[in-house]
Amino acid sequence: MKITRLGPVGAEVPALLHEGDHYDLRAVTDRVDGAFLAGGGLDRVAAALAAGSLPVLAGAADLRVGAPIDQPTKIVCVGLNYREHAEETGAAIPAEPVVFMKDPSTIVGAFDDVLIPRTSVKTDWEVELGVVIGRDARYLASPAAAADHIAGYVLSHDVSEREFQLERGGQWDKGKSCETFNPLGPWLVTPDEIADVGALGMRLSVNGVARQNGSTATMIFDVPYVVWYLSQFMVLRAGDLINTGTPAGVALGIEGNPYLRAGDVVELEIDGLGRARQRFVQA
Repeated sequence: MKITRLGPVGAEVPALLHEGDHYDLRAVTDRVDGAFLAGGGLDRVAAALAAGSLPVLAGAADLRVGAPIDQPTKIVCVGLNYREHAEETGAAIPAEPVVFMKDPSTIVGAFDDVLIPRTSVKTDWEVELGVVIGRDARYLASPAAAADHIAGYVLSHDVSEREFQLERGGQWDKGKSCETFNPLGPWLVTPDEIADVGALGMRLSVNGVARQNGSTATMIFDVPYVVWYLSQFMVLRAGDLINTGTPAGVALGIEGNPYLRAGDVVELEIDGLGRARQRFVQA
């Protein structure tokens, strides 16, 4: 299934995209959040679809596409999780996942504008596979146990301000947590629709120029391992988002460092998870 949320900021309507039509989910839930996911919400949606009880959402094509999940309790990110990306930034290949947090309020819709911070000179792009937790995960016994705790996958844009991240005290969070710095969606895609999460092509362009062209097949630490690993250090709550890293091709690693400026347009996609487009504007 493909779950989305459509409508103005703060008034999004949960919807199901199925065979080209958007179905209104308000008879099932008002929110796509941790409680919905942990409480069997996706099963209820599937049952309602099979029963033919979901109405078509009128005017869906004209509605803003919001983030497919309501604000999670946390965003956990894995850095340097693609060998070529680590190499292009001059970082050592990590022996364990590099973990940092991102402010959940950074989440915006897949086609919303992104604000360049007022003093920024090094705003950068990163296409990433996002993993949405479906039920609480703590001290998982093995990576194989991760599958039972994953609600689905999502296209995530982990926007970064490299000066804030790397040159302003050595603390990554403030380079990752600027307002609007995590466009998400357009859909939350359930695992049954993804044949192999470890073999998804991922691409990003800036103003029509291809910048990133990679695959989740080149992750250093794959999705099951990342979920298992994180569960050893923190409780992953239902509805939480994990950003799993980005392939090579970010501005930080390109000669001349072509960082984003007001007016730039970034387009990104991951196989099976849809496409997104954001315009960058000055805060």
